[in-house]
Amino acid sequence: TTWRSRLDQTTTWGVTVVAAILTWAFSSADNPHYIILVGILALSFFLFIEARRYRDYDVYRSRVRLFQQNWLADALDPSVGVEYDDWRSKLSRDYRTPTLKVSILEATANRLRRIYLPLLAVLLVAWLFRITAFAPNESLLATATIAAVPGVLVVAAIALYYIAAIIIVLWPRERHAKGEFREGDPEAW
Repeated sequence: TTWRSRLDQTTTWGVTVVAAILTWAFSSADNPHYIILVGILALSFFLFIEARRYRDYDVYRSRVRLFQQNWLADALDPSVGVEYDDWRSKLSRDYRTPTLKVSILEATANRLRRIYLPLLAVLLVAWLFRITAFAPNESLLATATIAAVPGVLVVAAIALYYIAAIIIVLWPRERHAKGEFREGDPEAW
C-alpha cells in the first residue's frame, strides 16, 4: 500500500498545481498566458515521476496477483487447479532478483490514460480560452506569442506535445502489467 499511496500523492500534487495555476492565470487579465504552459510542464514532470513509481509499484502488485491466482484461488477451489505450475519458483526468483515488469512507455501510457490526459486536456482548454478570451480582437497566433517566440511556434509545440501524448496512449502494445481488471464480463458476478 505504500507504493499506491506514493502514486496518489503525486496525483494530488498534480491536481493541486493545476488548480493553483488556473486560479492565478484567470485572476487578472494582466497575468501572462504562458503560466498555463508552465503548468503543462509541471504536470509532465509529475507524470514522469508517477510512471517511474508505477513501475516499482507493479513489481509488488504482480507478486500479490501471482500469489492470489495460484495459492488463494486454489485454496478456495482446488478443483480448478493453479494457473501456473511453477508459480512458487517464479515468485522465488522474483524475490531473489526483482525485475521491472513494465516498460517506462507502458507505465507512462497507463498513467496518462487513467489520470494525466484529462488533466492535460483541462490545461489545454484553459490555455486556449485564456489566449482568446482576454484578447478578442487579436488572432490566436498573435496572442500565443511568448516574448520573442512567435505564436506559430508556440502553438506548433503545444500541438506536437498533445499529439505525442495521444499516440502514447493509443499505440497498440502487448500489456505486461499483471492482473489488470480489463477483461471479463462484469455481469458474470
